[in-house]
Amino acid sequence: MKSLKKYILNRSGHFGIYGGRYIPETLIPIMENLELEFYRAIKDKDFKLELSNLNKNYTGRPTPLYFCENLTKKVGGAKIYLKNEGLAHTGAHKINHCLGQALLAKRLGKTRLIAETGAGQHGLAVSAVAAKMGFSCTIYMGEKDFLRQKPNVFFMERAGAKVIPVLEGGRTLKDAISAALRDLMSDPLNTHYLLGTVCGPHPYPVMNAYFQSVIGREVKKQITPDYLIASVGGGSNAMGLFYEFLDDKSLEMIGVEAGGRGITEDSKKCEHAARFETGTLGVTEGFKSFFLQNEDGQIKNTHSISAGLDYSGVGPQISYLRDIGRIKTSYALDSDVLNAYQLLAKEEGIFAALESSHAVAEAIRLAATLPKEKIIVFNCSGRGDKDLFIVAKELDSENFKNFLKTQI
Repeated sequence: MKSLKKYILNRSGHFGIYGGRYIPETLIPIMENLELEFYRAIKDKDFKLELSNLNKNYTGRPTPLYFCENLTKKVGGAKIYLKNEGLAHTGAHKINHCLGQALLAKRLGKTRLIAETGAGQHGLAVSAVAAKMGFSCTIYMGEKDFLRQKPNVFFMERAGAKVIPVLEGGRTLKDAISAALRDLMSDPLNTHYLLGTVCGPHPYPVMNAYFQSVIGREVKKQITPDYLIASVGGGSNAMGLFYEFLDDKSLEMIGVEAGGRGITEDSKKCEHAARFETGTLGVTEGFKSFFLQNEDGQIKNTHSISAGLDYSGVGPQISYLRDIGRIKTSYALDSDVLNAYQLLAKEEGIFAALESSHAVAEAIRLAATLPKEKIIVFNCSGRGDKDLFIVAKELDSENFKNFLKTQI
């Protein structure tokens, strides 16, 4: 294969045995129209100029690449750099594909945006672009995430979005996706489903990889890395960092899954969300990839301290790239994530999202094993203020409870 970059954006939507479009017949014309418009748009100079202007003047790109000098000295070994997507408007990388998809929705004459969200950063970005571009907006959120990510729920609602907690199933991200797909089927002509990662039926994995690739393009101009690290839920921030470097065999890329409380499970649930550790091949929510499922193909409930990494599936491009050995995968336990979150905060004064702290944990582990001349770049895909209630409960439980009592 001459170019992995070209293959990852191929028009068939298949990546080896992964990907595809497994959806009800009523949605096929909608997806075909979206696919056609996407490939037209990315060749349209006016579309690309408008997106570029929004990235610069609305999102605040390029985001900084920051040398974690204190953390590097603390850990020893390789130099650790942080791509600070947390400084993008709305606080995470999610704004990148939200702007791209919203522009496509305008071209298609849609009047309404719907989305799923776990950690809330995608939902917040969707609500922001909907407000800016004049769409009505509905966000679906699993009840567990709705309750533990209240700051983002508050801000989504301030931007005019209707946020609906999903009570079915495990009440997490996979259930929010199912609810959003049902909504799309009820009003496909007026609605654009702004799916939030590199999962789902074609063309979503291709579209979101393309719109997120701005991250890696910027890194390539900022530094020459030896290692790239990103957390992997669905895989959008990982594909955003990795894409530009796929054809450069001189560097290694590592995706970090949620190890949760440990790699143990039963027939109905997992204490983690590490699909490559115990997952199997399946078809769910419109695409083929690795999923945490039982022998009957029923999706298991999962766990992660981060609301954005507890998804039971993983993007088809990520699965393919792992199969061919282009990327490696690992996992971080909740305890490692909390330690990494605290160490980055204390050494650099940077509060990473719990999703991003999985990448921090891997960067700390890896740096200690490498010589000092090596360079690691990890994607700090979001900032950690959204995780206040989770982190305070874990790290400062008594004081935080006392504070809340004074506010009631």
